[in-house]
Amino acid sequence: MAVVTVERKVLKKNEMVAGENRKIFGDKGIFTLNLLSSPGSGKTSLLEKTLESLSGRLNLAVVEGDVQTDNDAQRISAYDVPVVQIVTNGGCHLEAKLVQDALPNFNLDQLDFLIIENVGNLVCPANYDLGEHKKVVLISTTEGDDKPLKYPAMFRVADLMIINKIDLLQYVDFNLEKVIENARQINPNLEIISLSCRTGENLKEWISWLETQKIK
Repeated sequence: MAVVTVERKVLKKNEMVAGENRKIFGDKGIFTLNLLSSPGSGKTSLLEKTLESLSGRLNLAVVEGDVQTDNDAQRISAYDVPVVQIVTNGGCHLEAKLVQDALPNFNLDQLDFLIIENVGNLVCPANYDLGEHKKVVLISTTEGDDKPLKYPAMFRVADLMIINKIDLLQYVDFNLEKVIENARQINPNLEIISLSCRTGENLKEWISWLETQKIK
């Protein structure tokens, strides 16, 4: 019982800070995404393609979350956008306070979009609201098509599921229809886009989705 009590206190505090973040983003007119996946699904590659497409059209910034190293932040900085790396030193997820502490590094008055690349993990990040407007979960065809059933909490809270690496479908044992069925079993309202960061197939669908997002 003591462990449950401590966890509830931690989550309640996180929710309070997330609410503060959401107000900041709303007041500044910054649409904020929380990008989630297991390691190796292609979050950073998707970010790179996104920045290539939207550079010069929208003002974006990125918060990078990782257990160790600033490798991803270095990749993103090549696109001449503001980026802050959060190294969790073993922590399996970002928390709202970590995001809040990163915000003074940005000129919030000049931003249209903030994209938060969370730590690669389909478990813990599902429980932590960061103050974002939408959660986007990314999976790839090199993973099992039963991922939504194995990690239902993540797919239940997500607004959009992206299926990456569809260029590899002919080489892997992955059933596209089955993963969509599994995901919709968990979350009937989940939007879904299938694409390939490597070939660019269907990337326009993702960019169009981004461009239509508004702060409610």
